[in-house]
Formats: sequence, structure tokens, C-alpha cells
Amino acid sequence: GGVKLDLSAKSVGLFEAFYNNVRPIELLKCAFEVTPAGRFDDGVWEIPFEFTLQPLDGVELVETYHGVFVNVRYVISVEMARGMLHRNLRKSIEFVVHTPGTSEIESRPVSFEIVPQALRNVRRSSLDRVPDFHIAGIIDSVVCDLRKPFTGTVTVTRADTRIRSIELQLVRVETIATAEGKAKEATEIQNIQVAED
Repeated sequence: GGVKLDLSAKSVGLFEAFYNNVRPIELLKCAFEVTPAGRFDDGVWEIPFEFTLQPLDGVELVETYHGVFVNVRYVISVEMARGMLHRNLRKSIEFVVHTPGTSEIESRPVSFEIVPQALRNVRRSSLDRVPDFHIAGIIDSVVCDLRKPFTGTVTVTRADTRIRSIELQLVRVETIATAEGKAKEATEIQNIQVAED
């Protein structure tokens, strides 16, 4: 298993600087012989095996994670030696590590309010062209169990013009911290239409 920083074509700035300094981190390594050398007769052979995920000294196992820039992957690889005149057979497959919570996640509700003056992607000089509106809502919890639905409410209390649809956008923020500093990158995960005219 390991943690790796991967750059995508859309990454720029600090992530590129960190990429040159951050190398993949090995979280665990386990190698053992499943069956001794010998010969297999024709047919299908199933060879049971078992191992415990034990982290290397000084590191902690974390859950599988596939981000845009950071990946935590656990891979099991098998190699079968076939003798001097044949290539060895190799196969690798990723498996998912999930840590079930030992206690119930404490919900942390957060309320929000959206007005034209709070929009980040609108210049102050252009605000007079934005229709007046007021949207309020509550996210039931910003600490989420991935096995449960993400819930909340959105309330339009005022709108000067007709609203054709309301979409919620789920954004993942990946953060990398090293001795050189900290970098954050936000990427859209999902866009859901919750209301339509």
C-alpha cells in the first residue's frame, strides 16, 4: 500500500512545486510464498492465503482514497515462476481498505446564506447587473459518513427574477502540506439538480 501525489494536466502552481519534492510513501509491505515450488496438473487450482495489514514502522494505515492529485492505493501482486524457458506470470489488483467507525459520527450542522454580495465569481463593478436574491439553507452535517446520504435544505426567500433550476455542487478540496508550505486544490465531484421550473 502507498500514498502517491499524482499530477493531472490541469494542475498548476504550488502542486507542481510539491510534486518535485514529494515521493510516494510506502505504508506497508508484505511478501510471502503462498505455495512451495512444484508442478500443477491441468485444471483450476485455488490456493487460499491470508495476511494481516500491518503498517511499516513510523507510518499509519489510512483508507483507500482516489483524488485528483493524491491517491492512497493498496495493491496485492502475485507472481508465479514458470521455469527457465517460460516467462513468469504476474498479476496485480487493487483492493479497498475501509476503516469502519468505532463510534457514531457526531453531526455538525452548518447554516449558509447566499446573496449577490457574497458571490466570489462576480466583480464588484458587475453586481448591479445581478438580480437581487436571498437563498438560505442548512447542511445537516459537514462531517459525513460515506455510507449515508448527504442531506440538508435550501430555501429561496427572495428572487427578483424567475429561477429555472437549483443545482448543488459537491467539491472536494485536497490539501498537501510539506516543509515548503501548504497547497489546496478544489475539484468538482458531483453536480446535482435539486429543483427545476
